[in-house]
Amino acid sequence: MDTGSIAWMLVASALVLFMTPGLAFFYGGLVRGKNVVSTVMYSFVSMGVVSVIWVLWGYSLAFGEGGAFIGNFDFLGFKDVSTESEDGIPPMLFAIFQMMFAIITPALITGAFAERFKFSTYLVFLVLWITLVYAPVAHWVWAGDGWILELGALDFAGGTVVHINAGVAAIVAAYLVGKRRGVDRGVEPHNVPFVILGAGILWFGWFGFNAGSGLAADGLAVSAFLVTNTAAATAMVVWAILGNIHTGKMSGVGAATGAVAGLVAITPAAGFVGPMGAIGVGLGAGVLTFYAVRMRHIFGFDDALEVFAVHGIGGIWGAIATGIFAVGGIGLVDGDAELLVDNVIAVLATMAYSLVATFIILKVLDVVPGLGLRAEEVDEDTGLDIALHGERAYVGDGAD
Repeated sequence: MDTGSIAWMLVASALVLFMTPGLAFFYGGLVRGKNVVSTVMYSFVSMGVVSVIWVLWGYSLAFGEGGAFIGNFDFLGFKDVSTESEDGIPPMLFAIFQMMFAIITPALITGAFAERFKFSTYLVFLVLWITLVYAPVAHWVWAGDGWILELGALDFAGGTVVHINAGVAAIVAAYLVGKRRGVDRGVEPHNVPFVILGAGILWFGWFGFNAGSGLAADGLAVSAFLVTNTAAATAMVVWAILGNIHTGKMSGVGAATGAVAGLVAITPAAGFVGPMGAIGVGLGAGVLTFYAVRMRHIFGFDDALEVFAVHGIGGIWGAIATGIFAVGGIGLVDGDAELLVDNVIAVLATMAYSLVATFIILKVLDVVPGLGLRAEEVDEDTGLDIALHGERAYVGDGAD
């Protein structure tokens, strides 16, 4: 076994897990003070629920050799997932690394229905969505017999599996749950330092997300690390400049959102583009997601924390940009359009499946006695922290 790669992948797995608390801070800072605990718990509880699902059946469905569309049950309970390997890293370490991706993906969706979704229903949604949506799409894109991988589409670290998948699910959830009460154009973030801290933790953890996706401590990891940082930095600068042009202010929330958008967009491309391609990816991500956020209000969806604009649009652009900027003679810039076409097919298939499957799951949960999607009006007015968790983030003025 390659002990250096094993050490790096253990660290990378921990970095990816650390992204979920980072997301909790990022989302928690954006909501009102009376809903901070609820918002943070959406992310934190995913670390528990999804970890258990992944060991029991999630990994088997995602990476078992079941065919083009979903895995089999060979690895139930991590059966036959070995800690030994003759080459590279052990299968169990790969499964652990992939577990961390599965944990954060449904947590991303929660930004769309923050401040109004029933927590008990969310727990059931986690189980169903990981099983019926995440695992199949992961199999399509990353498993050896997955149809998208065999098609020739490339997704280095999760542009389709994580970001497009979650972004489309988010817009479905926002539509079905409905708008927040008394909120027309969003609310003022209650804690901007939380938002910036969360974005910084996400940026830090993303090096494990992307540089770890080559599964080795080698030159590819070094390149993926560099382009990840470059795209995030570019998108952050673009967001700050555009925000200043439109408002005359350099927004901290805007800079943080721009950085996350750049990280999202470089995710599918990180193993295939060079530094200048990363600047192109970050530039496009900054412009597209900035105006997507501004336009979202036109369509009337209360995607509370702009999940589709940042992760959906950012992921779509990243997958397309991979086909444009990929080096080594496979990208459009190098004169080959095949990868771009394959990636567009992967994007459309992921969007369609996530939309339909998420819609069905949420519609069913909404009519199941004792569940339902939306919290009671009195609970929304009081704040979900007290109503659903029996505790508050702050005592005093910060509670509102």
